[in-house]
Amino acid sequence: MSAIFRLIGRFPLMAATVFVAVLGGIFSAAWPAAVPWLLGGFAILIAVRSAWSMVRQLLAGTLGIDILAITAIVATVLIGEYWAALIIVLMLTGGEALEDYAAGRARRDLSALLDRTPSIAHRVDAARATTDVPVEGLVVGDRIIVRVGELVPVDCVLASPSGEFDESSITGESLPVTRSAGDEVLSGGVNGSTAVELTVARPASESQYQRIVALVEQATGSQSPMVRLADRFAVPFTAIAYAIGGLAWWWSGNPERFAEVLVVATPCPLIIAAPVAFMAGMSRAARDGIIVKSSATLERLWRAKTVAFDKTGTLTRGEPEVIAFRPAPGVDVAFAVRLAAAAEQASVHTLAHAITAYAGDAPAAETAEELTASGVTATAEGHRIVVGRADFVAAEASGFAAADLQPGELAVYVGIDGAFAGAFVLRDEVRPDAKATVDGLRAAGILDIAMLTGDAEVTARHVAAEVGIDDVHAACLPEDKVLAVHAFADRPVVMVGDGVNDAPVLAAAEVGIAMGARGATAASQSADIVILRDDISRVVLALATGRETVQVALQSIWVGLALSLALMVVGAFGVLPAIIGAWCQEGVDVVSILWALRAVRTHPA
Repeated sequence: MSAIFRLIGRFPLMAATVFVAVLGGIFSAAWPAAVPWLLGGFAILIAVRSAWSMVRQLLAGTLGIDILAITAIVATVLIGEYWAALIIVLMLTGGEALEDYAAGRARRDLSALLDRTPSIAHRVDAARATTDVPVEGLVVGDRIIVRVGELVPVDCVLASPSGEFDESSITGESLPVTRSAGDEVLSGGVNGSTAVELTVARPASESQYQRIVALVEQATGSQSPMVRLADRFAVPFTAIAYAIGGLAWWWSGNPERFAEVLVVATPCPLIIAAPVAFMAGMSRAARDGIIVKSSATLERLWRAKTVAFDKTGTLTRGEPEVIAFRPAPGVDVAFAVRLAAAAEQASVHTLAHAITAYAGDAPAAETAEELTASGVTATAEGHRIVVGRADFVAAEASGFAAADLQPGELAVYVGIDGAFAGAFVLRDEVRPDAKATVDGLRAAGILDIAMLTGDAEVTARHVAAEVGIDDVHAACLPEDKVLAVHAFADRPVVMVGDGVNDAPVLAAAEVGIAMGARGATAASQSADIVILRDDISRVVLALATGRETVQVALQSIWVGLALSLALMVVGAFGVLPAIIGAWCQEGVDVVSILWALRAVRTHPA
């Protein structure tokens, strides 16, 4: 019973229509004279409501198509077809209810993040006592406990030896991930089988989960130009409906023909199909780890002609890795690597992290001093160590020799006890799926693919050759990237990037796609699409989702129009009574909505 009352509260107009129909059935037996007043009066009341809604839409600059339904209601009441008028009302109110239900179903995956937003954290104080505090009250450095099955409330660093987390709602990865002490743990992940301790790395306002929630809230309120395009179908559709109805009336001399045509011409499929399809497509993208902020973006993807990529962090991993240590003559590799890592533990530089990760275990430095943009000087196990740039180490170590580097490589040099010890060679590796992504875009018909990067020409062309891109714009400042995007002849342009310096060009392109797996940056805020999974192949998936969603939207519109036109022709010959035609049009509505919901089908991950 409570479920019935919830439905009534959610869809009051549809419930009122059903109630009037039941009451009309009772009156038909007990008080037939009241039936025309009950059914006709209720139908006219709904027509007035719809007319007022249509006027407000027109004042807001939106061309609505409710006039057909309003005319059909009034016409059927005037010729005494009160039950047909009520069925048209049921179609209108039921169509609104179905649209609301379908859109809710399509938003289910998109809004799941909102429903799961963590609000309480278990903070541990110096005495090891645990206190529940609002997530917004956490500050960087706080120690918290996350119990079994709970969500990580903010971005943290794992303090326990290890932990297992389900990050599917954040990254799209279906399998649990294992983290070790010192690893970053994203907010929104679900803790596994044992409680863990974590150290807060970012406040709630800057954490991954809360930023994704903000993106979801923005996505749910959008409206696509395709919906307005559906409204523009109304002009020829309305003219055709009136023309067929008028001709049928003129030819037969019977005004009932006009009403019978308009009954099946009510344009609910046109109103409902496109928005349902676009919401379904956005839901589908969300389940694939792709947050589409605006449904209009899906239409632009459908028409996309050019795709441009940033290099660092987009086509490459964005995290330089040590590929080799080249020792000076007579230097033991393991010895030099251990001591260099001991010195680099004192540095916060990205390259230092790569070196310590390459070394594994390293002794603790007894003293360490970092000179910004140059390197580190340290002592460990009785040795004096210098690690850093060529000029910095050359000034401290005799026998220095510069490393022979290939395009895309860089070196960090090491000196021990005043003598040159060797060099770490690092490279920002190309993502393993980058070339397949470029090939996939070409297979999808995107022939103009470019790279826009701030890196030097030699490095940029080396990476571009690996992934199969010929159009390379190197040494670009942020404004240069914007100018390059504006200069592309084939539009719309899709731009894919990840860094703060990509924010302007992502906003300038018709579709900006941000690789947001490592956290929401300025790029994510200015982009139209954020890919939550660290997987560049999702760009191809986003393109396919946009194209298929628009195709389904157009198909559902044309299916509804074709069925309505066929019924209008039948109604014009007087073989489709108004009440039967009204029920047929209900079927057209259902077919259009179900066709539009095909856009929610998800690609294999």
